[in-house]
Amino acid sequence: MDKLDLITMAREAQKQAYAPYSEFLVGAVLVTKSGKIYTGANIENSSYGLSICAERVAVFKAVNAGEHDFETIIICSSGKGFIYPCGACLQVLAEFSKDITVIITDEKNQHKEYNLNEMLPQVFSLGK
Repeated sequence: MDKLDLITMAREAQKQAYAPYSEFLVGAVLVTKSGKIYTGANIENSSYGLSICAERVAVFKAVNAGEHDFETIIICSSGKGFIYPCGACLQVLAEFSKDITVIITDEKNQHKEYNLNEMLPQVFSLGK
């Protein structure tokens, strides 16, 4: 599956977002090293601290299915400009795959690629 197909999947996942407060819809597609694909969308709560980002939804679905090695994550949103993952999402990704490729998109589906180490150079780790 090529990047444009994955971006299309992230846009589809974005439609499942529950964001009645911010109206900022985010979708994510996570590709595991075994080739499986997991999607996620952000889910808000009136107590904002209990909300969860699309990236973590996808990661937690994958981990729950027994996957721990990730290759790529693609993130898109309903906003303008490129959407970057938050620090919490980067840390969760680093728990499982410090070498994951992070692809961010803008509203025109243009994309940029980063290695997680570029986005989170001083990752917190217990030595894994």
